Amino acid sequence: MRSLVLVCLVVLTGCVSTSAPAPQPGPSRTEMAQRSAAKPSNAQVAQFRQVVSRVEPVAERYCRQVNPQQNCNFRVVVDKREGLPPNAYQTLDKDGRPILAFTNSMLADVRNADELAFVLSHEAAHHIRNHIPRSQQNAAAGAILLGGLASIAGAGGAAVEAAANVGASVGARSYSKDFELEADATGTVIALRAGYDPVRGAQYFNRIPDPGDTFLGTHPPNAERIEVVIQTAAQY
Repeated sequence: MRSLVLVCLVVLTGCVSTSAPAPQPGPSRTEMAQRSAAKPSNAQVAQFRQVVSRVEPVAERYCRQVNPQQNCNFRVVVDKREGLPPNAYQTLDKDGRPILAFTNSMLADVRNADELAFVLSHEAAHHIRNHIPRSQQNAAAGAILLGGLASIAGAGGAAVEAAANVGASVGARSYSKDFELEADATGTVIALRAGYDPVRGAQYFNRIPDPGDTFLGTHPPNAERIEVVIQTAAQY
């Protein structure tokens, strides 16, 4: 029985394959280094401020409409640390206020206001749809499940801890693709309400590496994300 449970742990964590196509080649290392080192021009900084001034109040109104009890006081910031790749992310400060952060290189990387508005709306949507707490719950459930299986199998403390860590990682990733698509759909509505074109904005996906459809990947294929934006915009 012990050996059977341990085999199940191995299968869950390392023996699942997929027949999906391999991800498309992304930008070269040289190109990524150049994009990471890029700094926004004065015009791009001005564009960022204008987009924030239009999108942020729309996102806050939508947030309060969806969940009146939620903290919808967004704070948009620029992460000015050197060498960070083009990226945007959502997090919470110590008081639970939602933070929407852009790296400096991201401001320089977008080609138009629609791309910037869509990315900002997408990150706001992560908070509106409670993706951080939902990911934490999934991670906790995964840790309990695999940690418990290892304990039942008679594993020692270190092995149980390792299994729990793996379970937390698997749990956190289990719905991450769904979360991204959900944020794409909600972000589309926010961008539209703010007066931007999310379909044009989603073309940014065509310039970043395609993650494909890998097992336990954190992001869905770029083509699927663009299709969600197109369909949502058409329904709106």
